[in-house]
Amino acid sequence: MKYVLEWTVRPRGSGQENLASLKRSLEVFSKWTPSAEMLQFVHRVDGRGGYAVARTDDPVALARDCAIFSPFLDLTLHPVLDIEQGAAVLQAAVDYNESS
Repeated sequence: MKYVLEWTVRPRGSGQENLASLKRSLEVFSKWTPSAEMLQFVHRVDGRGGYAVARTDDPVALARDCAIFSPFLDLTLHPVLDIEQGAAVLQAAVDYNESS
């Protein structure tokens, strides 16, 4: 299954606290090995977060990865379908509703 992970940076009190948290999060990231297959990582241009597309049959693996970064980031995980699959589901729903 595929998932889109969205993250935003957790703001800290002062500029120095923000800088220390950012530094620590980058240290953690540099040593981290993802538990799931990461298909893509993108970073927001405004520097406030980013997105990743992951593939795994083990949502616990993604939960572990999210937990590692939870002190620094607010994370939202969305299970997703490839567009072909999503369109097929929607078409089946239309067909069902038209036949009822």
